[in-house]
Amino acid sequence: MPRNWRIPRQPLSCRAGVLRILASVAALCVLLISAGTAGEEARSPQVTAIDVHAFRVLESYSGPVSYYKIVNDPAMPFIRATYRSPLETVTLGAEVPENLRQRTRHVRWKWRVQAFPKGGNECKGGFGDSAAVVYVSWKRGLRWYSLKYVWSTEAEVGSVCDQKRNLFVAQDTVVLRSGGALNEWRTEDVETSAEFRAHFEGGNPNAEVPDLVGIGLMSDGDQTRSASAADYAAFELVH
Repeated sequence: MPRNWRIPRQPLSCRAGVLRILASVAALCVLLISAGTAGEEARSPQVTAIDVHAFRVLESYSGPVSYYKIVNDPAMPFIRATYRSPLETVTLGAEVPENLRQRTRHVRWKWRVQAFPKGGNECKGGFGDSAAVVYVSWKRGLRWYSLKYVWSTEAEVGSVCDQKRNLFVAQDTVVLRSGGALNEWRTEDVETSAEFRAHFEGGNPNAEVPDLVGIGLMSDGDQTRSASAADYAAFELVH
């Protein structure tokens, strides 16, 4: 007797069962995707503030007389720098908490200028005074890496100058702002790992970034022998 090679039809109840299974799998996928999205939302960036009271004079980089003071404004406490010639330059610094040295993704701060040093230009020899400076610093072994972000009197915004490279120090000066109105707060936000790689690793996106160890600030006018003043506030580490 010849064999019947046709595949028999599946019963209606069997097909319905398959459809129910497929529908259940689809629903499960939707739930998993939703859970993943919710998890991503739950992992929104966290912010750790650096209290302005945490900043201290970096004695090895500073003259004997500090010209900074804390202003405890109820709206927003800030550090006021008021440089007057012929004082020696003084730099303040604050440490990054150890548990955030590899986790910090952005550094934010606010600053405003009260007085620009006359003719200050960080990219011109003999005129390298800044109304306001914020340092972001890393350390690998014995070598320090620093980006010196400046609010200049007249240097061109976006300029990178006064680059230093030796066995123990690597530093670039980056002009974030130049001139502008006095006594107006401005907010800055720098992406730390991207900035480090751009300046010290040739832009290699896979380069290892050392520990972010400190934030510094400075206002000076010793080269131009002129007054310089600025306020600094709202330092934050985003991680």
